[in-house]
Amino acid sequence: MAEAHQAVAFSFAITHEGFDINYDQEVLNLVWNSGIRSWKKRLARANNGVRNGVYPAHIQSLWVITAIALGLHFAGLHVPFNLVNRLLINFPSNTINWQILACFLASLFVWLSICFTMRYTLKLLLMYKGWMYESRAPGSKVSLRTKLWAGAVKLFSSWNKPGLYSFQGSLPRLPIPSVHDTMTRYLRSVRPLLDDEKYQKMERLASEFEHTIGKKLQWYLILKSWWSTNYVSDWWEEYVYLRGRSPLMINSNFYGTDAIFMNLTQNQAARAANVIYLLLCFRRSIERQEMQPILIQGMIPLCSWQYERTFNTVRVPGLETDRIVHYRDSNHVVVLHKGCYYKVPIYHKGRLLRPCEMQVQIEEILNSTAMPMPGEKYLAALTAWDRSKWAETRNTYFIRGPNRVSLNTIETAAFVVSLDETPYEFDLQRPELLDNFGRTLLHGNGCNRWFDKSFTVCVGTNGRVGFNAEHTWADAPVMGHTWEYIFADDIDGYDENGNTKGTPEFQPPSPVHLSWALEPCLDRIEEATLAANKLINDIDLRILVHNQYGKGFMKKCRLSPDAYIQMALQLAYYRDAGRFSLTYEASMTRLFREGRTETVRPCTIESAAWVKAMDDTTKTIAERVTLLKEACDRHQLGYQDAMCGNGIDRHLFCLYVVSKYLEVDSPFLNEVLSEPWRLSTSQTPHGQTPKMDLKKHPQCISSGGGFGPVADDGYGVSYIIAGEDLIFFHISAKKSCETTDAHRFADNICRALADIRAMFELHMKQNPIVSKKTVTNGSSSNTDSTKSK
Repeated sequence: MAEAHQAVAFSFAITHEGFDINYDQEVLNLVWNSGIRSWKKRLARANNGVRNGVYPAHIQSLWVITAIALGLHFAGLHVPFNLVNRLLINFPSNTINWQILACFLASLFVWLSICFTMRYTLKLLLMYKGWMYESRAPGSKVSLRTKLWAGAVKLFSSWNKPGLYSFQGSLPRLPIPSVHDTMTRYLRSVRPLLDDEKYQKMERLASEFEHTIGKKLQWYLILKSWWSTNYVSDWWEEYVYLRGRSPLMINSNFYGTDAIFMNLTQNQAARAANVIYLLLCFRRSIERQEMQPILIQGMIPLCSWQYERTFNTVRVPGLETDRIVHYRDSNHVVVLHKGCYYKVPIYHKGRLLRPCEMQVQIEEILNSTAMPMPGEKYLAALTAWDRSKWAETRNTYFIRGPNRVSLNTIETAAFVVSLDETPYEFDLQRPELLDNFGRTLLHGNGCNRWFDKSFTVCVGTNGRVGFNAEHTWADAPVMGHTWEYIFADDIDGYDENGNTKGTPEFQPPSPVHLSWALEPCLDRIEEATLAANKLINDIDLRILVHNQYGKGFMKKCRLSPDAYIQMALQLAYYRDAGRFSLTYEASMTRLFREGRTETVRPCTIESAAWVKAMDDTTKTIAERVTLLKEACDRHQLGYQDAMCGNGIDRHLFCLYVVSKYLEVDSPFLNEVLSEPWRLSTSQTPHGQTPKMDLKKHPQCISSGGGFGPVADDGYGVSYIIAGEDLIFFHISAKKSCETTDAHRFADNICRALADIRAMFELHMKQNPIVSKKTVTNGSSSNTDSTKSK
């Protein structure tokens, strides 16, 4: 109860002698400083709201226009449309004060007209997507239309320096493809997966859907697109994530690793403190909108909506559906160490604690002799449990008393930090070490990650870090951007002894061990722990470090590196499974407001033809190269369509949701939505922030991150093109499936990449003139310049 007594700011008692008031000045100072900080944030939000509302115009331009209006009026000239005189007619008198007010109101009207004209003109410009389909390779021609468009976008964007959310009002809405176009694309995508009989059946179902119920469902979807900001995102979040009842661990959450070639310090407390501080600085840059939005080619903005919920966010379990709760502010983080949870204040005396002061707090936790309370050590296993069971437990045992207070402390924290008791090791000669690193971040021991929080920072005993992130609130590029920000500033954060730089100005507030009363639900915690261990024991993860070659060679082949790797994955899967499979590759739709992801289907007619040719001895090298280029071109077109709002799967998904609302059964949609994604892939983006100079600090590159398999009999593959000669693959599979093996699939990827390289090298030897031209003009395609964003 000591913590409860310390939380009382003042008390009073009524006696015969009058009022007796006692108060704690330190706590009142905390309340005062918290209020000041809150009002500062409100004022900053209000200022940013006005700034973003008039973008691309500038607030100062209002005063310029007002000065011009005053000058014109008092010089006896008419303001445009005679606005000042028209306003003065309705005023009580014609004195100087009323004339000044009339001039200001007229200026405000003119200024707002200009602002909104500029804003909607920019919105119209950003609706143009022709630039996506034009190659930007050296020597290629860009159309006059695109050149004029680019000049206009740069002109409008250069009027004012944008804040994080400045472009939000100018971003276009995600367009809805026609049902016919989606049917055509879908049928083409499944052709290599179906025999003639099954394909004819699917053609019949698609035609029936398009000419009957599809039209009705499309009209409802169009109505939704007129009314909502994005016709996909809210349903995607609700039905794909929040209504899912499976455990978050492995099935939904994803992880990211440290810059494994860089070892800044061996001091666990120092690394944890510096990372916490940098993350809080990143939070402040989001709140104040000091961080600029990501601009493709320096002028085309991506939607920044997902950044709003990076911090102070939790996924709260429900019996039927979960909900995302975002808190406007948080003045603490929660640290988990040796099964104990600590509330760590991050502000003191009106300012954010510095890294050296936070290191004192972390060291106090590491040196603590506190023992976890009964059930506390395995408490986080509840967040790795079935969502309905966790919700029932939460509603029964965590709605009152110390459990409610402590759970609220965790859920309202800026984020959670887990100080692990093992090192995160890496050695190129011992690949199992990196595999263990990935597994530790993906699931830990099942009870040392709070899987409900937006993200948990994990710190090993040797100072290496990583994170485990919940997927509902945002997609991986947002966490990737956050992580890059950390790496960029983390380099210079330590002294020669491995400690954080600087000297504490005062003794920082001590961490507080959270209090629990878990005896009534110990059986639930034990059940959740057993379920978590079962999931962990069934997952296999292999992190492949491919350093034979990278995007440098792929560019010489004049192929998109992403398409190149996707084709290698198709070849590897075909050799692994003996057949083709529906393949998922995530692309982004953040060129539109509140855009999230769309699916690219890398398994195409062209890719299947090339894969078969690779093991067909009757095919020549030239034929195989031609088929591969055709497959990569088709893949690139599919990726461009997905980014421009002309994908397949999100449209079909929304049509399916409408059909369920209308209680209309569609055999076609039922067939489509039941197809398993046995090969689920994603490229980890990097280079999103200009702060991280990889030429100056090449060791800063992360090895990326990964996720669990989507299907029980499939693979989850994440990859990052880390350099000219380096690629990391994160491959996951279920041990219980007899047909999949993560290590075998990694070997097949290596073999596929080696075979493609050998094919191209032989082709270059046989065609030296083409080879010379390829090396001279080689470049990555335009898709990759946007994909990494």
